[in-house]
Amino acid sequence: MLVSNSSYMAPKSFILNGIPGLEKAHVWISLPFCTMYIISLVGNLGLVYLIHHKESLHRPMYFFLAMLSLIDLFTCTTTLPNALCIFWFNLKEINFNACLIQMFFVHGFTGVESGVLMLMALDRYVAICYPLRYVTILTNPIVAKAGLVTFLRGVLLMIPFPFLVKRLPFCQSNIISHTYCDHMSVVKLSCASIKVNVIYGLMVALLIGVFDICCISVSYTMILRAVVSLSSADAQQKAFSTCTAHISAIIITYVPAFFTFFTHRFGGHIIPPSLHIIVANLYLLLPPTVNPIVYGVKTKQIRDSVIKLFQGEKDAKITV
Repeated sequence: MLVSNSSYMAPKSFILNGIPGLEKAHVWISLPFCTMYIISLVGNLGLVYLIHHKESLHRPMYFFLAMLSLIDLFTCTTTLPNALCIFWFNLKEINFNACLIQMFFVHGFTGVESGVLMLMALDRYVAICYPLRYVTILTNPIVAKAGLVTFLRGVLLMIPFPFLVKRLPFCQSNIISHTYCDHMSVVKLSCASIKVNVIYGLMVALLIGVFDICCISVSYTMILRAVVSLSSADAQQKAFSTCTAHISAIIITYVPAFFTFFTHRFGGHIIPPSLHIIVANLYLLLPPTVNPIVYGVKTKQIRDSVIKLFQGEKDAKITV
């Protein structure tokens, strides 16, 4: 049902249709999604707890990692419970304003996540290129301010999106072929020009995605030059090993992000809708699931802290 206004028509609600063409397999698709969500909750909460309670991890690198874990938790929690309700209970209806709120948080959190990955690259650059000045450059106040600026940038740039959508008339179908409210998926239902929305979306992508990737690329170019100049092969390997977890996080975040971005704008008639929606969900779910595992395996300090934590609990039980 459409509610008309003097300036626009907006549906009272949207219907999130899940993964188009795979409706009969929704229950089976939900199983790996639910498993990944549980792993992400346990992994990221455990990582934040570990960084908070272990003084040996009270360093800029791990503070940025804690920020990334919290953002990952918020991002997947914004969308996945709703997707599971669609898969399990066929609860597809979402209020118009609730859809806009979800859209804002999805894009806001992903924008902040990109910024945190950039900060982590800068952290590795300072640690490898200026090791003796690392502690004096990246002090706790600087880390806190950098995190706050990154958060504000992601939030402030996303605030216009709900208002740009709300001004559009919706006189066509209110069915969204998706599991969550994505900006482009929503505006494509409008019967008016969405040129302003598209232009602003591209501008935000440039200000966040392209800017962050450029900073990450420059950081790792400088890191590579610094590492290659080291005389010892062991020193080179040690320097590279401190970056492997972060490089993995960059790949699993940006590859599905670029796939989703370009499919929305250029590949809608080439890429099957079901594949697009699955990748769009993995874009929000894969980093929160994999990042704690990768950092736990690749980062010696975290690995040792986990082992000590479990050994301490085991010794306590034996003493009792």
